[in-house]
Formats: sequence, C-alpha cells, structure tokens
Amino acid sequence: MAVRPFIPYDDRRLHRLAEPVEAITETVRMIWDDMIETMDAMPGVGLAAPQIGIMMRLAVVDASEKRGQAVRMANPEVLHASIQMRKHDEASPNLPGVFAPIERPRAVTVRFLNEDGEMEDRDFVGLWATSVQHQIDHLNGKVYVDHLSPLRRKMLVQKSKKLHKS
Repeated sequence: MAVRPFIPYDDRRLHRLAEPVEAITETVRMIWDDMIETMDAMPGVGLAAPQIGIMMRLAVVDASEKRGQAVRMANPEVLHASIQMRKHDEASPNLPGVFAPIERPRAVTVRFLNEDGEMEDRDFVGLWATSVQHQIDHLNGKVYVDHLSPLRRKMLVQKSKKLHKS
C-alpha cells in the first residue's frame, strides 16, 4: 500500500469521465488499498481514482468517526436521492487550501460493484451521502467548484494557486 500524489486541478484528467470497471481484479483491490491509505493520510472522508490520476470508476468513502469502515465502490451510480437537501463545506486535495459550502441531497441510494465483485445497493445519509456524491462527481469529470457560479469558481481556483505558489 502507498500514499499516492494528487493531480492538480488544471490536469485534464480531473475534468474527464472515468472509464467503467469491468471486473474486480487484484489490481483494482490494490488501487483501492492505496486510495484508502491516501484518503486517511489527507485526512479525508472519500477519494475517487481520478484524483490520483487513475481514470477508472473507483471510489472509497469512510465518514465513520473511528475510521476503518471504508466502503469500496466500482462504477457507483445514484439510484435515488432525497428531496431534503444538506449543505456542507466541501474541499478537494486537487484544489488545496480552499473550500465552499455545497448543497446536495441529504440521503442517496447508490448501486455499485463491491469488493466481492457483486452488485450492491446501499443507502447513505448525511456526511456519507455528501462524500459519495462528491466522489461520483469526480468520476464524471466534475469538481465541487463546478457547482458554484463561474465567478466564485474562478476566485477559489486563483486563491488555491496563490496559496500554493508560496
């Protein structure tokens, strides 16, 4: 297992669709292991493979208080989303030093290929739901700032660049 480096916000891969995963292989399991180690090192509550430059539809989420409860997902898709919304400050290691409040459905039902290679439907609520949706956005070539106005997005991107030049 290894902590992987994050690609920068302006890397084209972060803004492209990731490729579907055909099967859960040993390679996929090793990538998930690295992703969990990388997520825990941030520390964060989720990570999508494109964030570390791997263009596969893989994500991990662990919003548990004690950690060690990571859910490994391949090809996750939202089947149902609650009408009730939840606002949460979101950030990304691909755009370090900045964050913004993003409103998303409070609960979602997600279908994904699990670590046993079986299709699973699971309900996520609260921070778990926010993180899952955030990761699915990454798999679809979107970053949380894409939910903001163009002006607000530009300001955050410039602020992040300025913070990390020094």
